[in-house]
Amino acid sequence: MEPRDPRPAVARSPRRRVRDALDDVRRRLLRRRRLIAALLLGVAAAVAVRSLAPPPPSTAAVLVAAHDLPAGRALREGDLVTRRVPPDVVPQGAARDPLGRRLAAPLRAGEPVTDVRLLGPALGAAQPAGTVTAPVRLSDAGQVALLRPGDRISLLGTDPQAGTTEMLARDATVLAVPDAAVAGDGALPGRLVVLALDSDVVYHVASASAGEYVTYTWSHS
Repeated sequence: MEPRDPRPAVARSPRRRVRDALDDVRRRLLRRRRLIAALLLGVAAAVAVRSLAPPPPSTAAVLVAAHDLPAGRALREGDLVTRRVPPDVVPQGAARDPLGRRLAAPLRAGEPVTDVRLLGPALGAAQPAGTVTAPVRLSDAGQVALLRPGDRISLLGTDPQAGTTEMLARDATVLAVPDAAVAGDGALPGRLVVLALDSDVVYHVASASAGEYVTYTWSHS
């Protein structure tokens, strides 16, 4: 057993204790100086990269179909989702609040909703000057089922009494093919389509559709 030091312990002054503590911290920092330097360099590099990185690109919100939607559907919650896209790819006439309105043509999942895809006055907004948007009843509902928006057709009218056929309109553009239930024409023969017609033939077509058998051929021009 070691003999105890008979000399009494000398109390350190507060100043000495502070100096000793600082010396201890300094020794610890010196032992870890390489690690600290590496950490500081890493922080400086991260700050530099962040300051040099370009700002995030601006985006705009656009409503797109959440899933495939058929023509004639009244849009409701769950049919549409919002996507963020670059402002320069937002389509002209993008719909802002289309819920409750009916589609004039089918939409594929992810396709934006625009005013010309909705039944209403804007349906013919993209058509050339000199045309009129008009609903026309074609006599054969089976033929109407073959049409798609964008088809170009020529209308023919047959007088059942005289047995004659005449050209009613050329190169009419099909804008919409509403479902029979949407058009509310179940009690009448044939089926309605929405066409862009030359303004100088629209009255002739309307008159013929009231008393003649109206059909169509596809245009190739």
